This record gives sequence, C-alpha cells and structure tokens, in this order.
Amino acid sequence: MDVTLREVRPPDLPLFFEQTQDPKSVRMAAFTHEDPSDRAQFDAHWVRILDSDVVVRTILADGEVAGNAAVYGPLNEREVTYWIDRAFWGRGVATAALRALLTLVPERPLLGRAAADNTGSIRVMEKCGFTVVGRERTYANGRGAETEELVLSLSG
Repeated sequence: MDVTLREVRPPDLPLFFEQTQDPKSVRMAAFTHEDPSDRAQFDAHWVRILDSDVVVRTILADGEVAGNAAVYGPLNEREVTYWIDRAFWGRGVATAALRALLTLVPERPLLGRAAADNTGSIRVMEKCGFTVVGRERTYANGRGAETEELVLSLSG
C-alpha cells in the first residue's frame, strides 16, 4: 500500500469528521473530545489547528484519505498524534504515516501517548523508535472513565 502525507485541504475535514464517528475507533483512541458527534466543536477545533503552528497532514493510502497525523505543542514537549480510519487498521498505514511525519518534523524529543490497552498504536510508535517513559491515569472521554495511558518518547 502506498502511504503518503499531504497538506490538509478543506474537503478532507468532512472525511475526518466521519472517521471520528466510529464508536470502536473512539473507544480505542480513548482520549477524544467530550462529544465527538458535535460538528461545531469539531469545526472550531480544526480552524484552530489550521491557524496555528501545528504540523498537520492528511494521510493518503493508495490515494484515499485514510486519516490525519500531526505534531503539536511547545518545543521540547511536542507530541505526535494520528487518527486512522478503522478500514485501514492492520495494514501498515499508521506506521508508514508516522515514519513520514517524523521525516517531515526532524526535531527531537517528541512524545506520543496511547491508552495502555491500545496495543496497535503502541506498536506503531515503537516501530518508529519511541519507547515507553511513563504511565498516567487520566479521564478518557471516549470511554467515559479513567484510563491508563502510556507516555512514549522519541529521542535524538
């Protein structure tokens, strides 16, 4: 599968919104917006992202919008994040997209976070060189409960 990143375009946003409506994806991601179905909140969030210093890209898999990936936050505390449409899970898309993002944003260190039971996302980050450096227990909107979260780091 050919995985590439490109700048986010306005027609991508409705697809991103649709991707965040999948209950299994929301549960797996865990740390989501309070109400993923709130389109106004989603739109306001993306206006802020696109008008900031966040490095955000649309993920394409064989030319199809498969999700998005970003690096955000203050220097020395920057984090990676990504959302992959469930139709693309288990096909190497997340790993290829994260590798491409890490090439695009060479600064280090970078952090990543995932629910402790999100083995797929943890595996993606570990394949890209991240290592577990901590654990936190945080309220996860996508689960409606406190959830253990792993903190991973990618050093220079």
